[in-house]
Amino acid sequence: MDLLAYEAGDMYFQEPLDPRATALLDRASETYGEPQALAHLREAEQIAPEHLTVLVALYRYHFYRHQHAEALSIATDVLDVVAGRLDIAADWREVKLSQVQRATAQSAELVRFYLHALKGAGYLLLRLGEAHRGLERLDKVAELDPKDRIGAAALADVARRALASDAA
Repeated sequence: MDLLAYEAGDMYFQEPLDPRATALLDRASETYGEPQALAHLREAEQIAPEHLTVLVALYRYHFYRHQHAEALSIATDVLDVVAGRLDIAADWREVKLSQVQRATAQSAELVRFYLHALKGAGYLLLRLGEAHRGLERLDKVAELDPKDRIGAAALADVARRALASDAA
């Protein structure tokens, strides 16, 4: 399975979104850096709690503000939502390559999105000082993406070298 060899389909941000949520995302963008930006994002989440555009906006808000624990929580929500849409195991540890291959036929874009979210969760755990838990997630992405198109194996390798260097 090559995650780069597929027919382009709909992306998450092309899915219809309640206009009220869209307006709130716009307001959050306009007020980024101000306290009300997060309030706008949370209100949009109340309107469309499983819409990936809203979840991505929340993730980015926390990620770029270096609020890693909050971004990790959103990444976990994204994994749950996308696993349900792809009909793969709810627990990322139980996802099998055969499930990913089947799901890729349904939506390669969502599979890539799922793998990026799992890689992001691994990275955030590394940043939070939870190397073992972070590497578990990166290794799972590498298992599900044997050609390392998502780059999780390379990131895990860098992290392991840094951990070994720190231990020396």
